[in-house]
Amino acid sequence: MLQFTFLGTSSGAPSLTRNVSGLAVRHSKSKDWILIDAGEGTQHQIQRAKLSLQHLQAICITHVHGDHCYGLMGLLASAGMNGRKEQLTIIAPKNIQLWFEATQQLTDLHLPYPLEFIDVNTLQQAIQINESIQLSAIALHHRVESYAFAIEVIQQQKKLNVDALNALSIPKGKLWGDLQQGKDVEYDGKLLMSNQYVEIQQHRVKAIIGGDNDQPELLSSACQDADVLIHESTYTQATLDKVGTAPMHSSAKMVAEFAEQVQLPNLVLTHFSARYHDHEGLNMLKNEAQQFYSGQLFLAEDLASYEFNADHVLVKI
Repeated sequence: MLQFTFLGTSSGAPSLTRNVSGLAVRHSKSKDWILIDAGEGTQHQIQRAKLSLQHLQAICITHVHGDHCYGLMGLLASAGMNGRKEQLTIIAPKNIQLWFEATQQLTDLHLPYPLEFIDVNTLQQAIQINESIQLSAIALHHRVESYAFAIEVIQQQKKLNVDALNALSIPKGKLWGDLQQGKDVEYDGKLLMSNQYVEIQQHRVKAIIGGDNDQPELLSSACQDADVLIHESTYTQATLDKVGTAPMHSSAKMVAEFAEQVQLPNLVLTHFSARYHDHEGLNMLKNEAQQFYSGQLFLAEDLASYEFNADHVLVKI
């Protein structure tokens, strides 16, 4: 139902193996998608992930630090050069709009499509991005105004009562198809009502995607009914203790303890300091998180995709 493709998983600056923050989110059955953050180089990662800027529905910027937004202007310009005409929604702190307007004026930037800016600070209730995705925002704690985004998909599926149809010896084919589409049909002199043979099943997935944040507990309410939390894990706890509180980031231990406390079934860590980009460093983060979290744990990788499958299990694809 819901698919996540990581376009960048490094904090601060890119490395040879990881770009800075960017995450593509889409409904598995649709080409439409949402971009969460757009660090420098994001448009190259979009091309590598084979995503189309024509199908981009919205861009959500968690905060104004450069590793989360410096790729935005080039991305917007490229979308125009590639012939985009449809309106694009940008949900972000107000300063992102002011930055765009200054860039537009100072660099002679002309877009052939309209932008709708929504100040994330004014987003008091959930909004519908498209027919399948709903989005809301949660304030976090960082050196600048920072937010998490809650993304929810609700999908309805019609399931035929096969046993009942077989019991009546109703042949497969058009009659079954018509019933599933909500049509009443006549068979052997009897009127078969669709609502008696079709069950409406509702499937729901909710993801919480955090910006930079040193207080995971701010997401407690949002995570009560969430299926997955995607959160920064910039340091191990030992490193965080050394650098102090000034960077206002989370450690693997902090996020893992929180995820365990609220009983999250899935946790994806990202936004890793460059000191952890090798195999040994990633194992340090993973081992620390596993000491405090018993659910399903992933460490995000650039250009890797993760999806909730038909059994509602998050898997790497």
